[in-house]
Amino acid sequence: MLYMAETADTADKKQDRTAAKLARQIGAFAKEHGGAEGQLAHIGQAGTRIVLVGTDGGWGDLVAPTYEVARLAAEKSGLTFLDEFDGELAARVRTGPYEWSRMAGIQLGGPANPKA
Repeated sequence: MLYMAETADTADKKQDRTAAKLARQIGAFAKEHGGAEGQLAHIGQAGTRIVLVGTDGGWGDLVAPTYEVARLAAEKSGLTFLDEFDGELAARVRTGPYEWSRMAGIQLGGPANPKA
């Protein structure tokens, strides 16, 4: 039984370290963009996506290995995280030429999407 307790403690410590690192990255993003809000989105086995939208319209994302780690990182960061990526949050996102060319892909002469 002692071995299982040590394993659980090790897993908890690893989750805490990962969440703390993500929280620092979230905080750095918010500082760079004059504040931020975010949303957590499940992405299947890959984990949970932490979507960030800065006050200036800049955006970015991080991936946490689990929803629990993402939730803990969001909590540690102190930022407001919304239940859904609604129209109001989406309207604040500002994209640049790179994003537009990637979204358009080869249709507008942008880089082609990579083959699977």
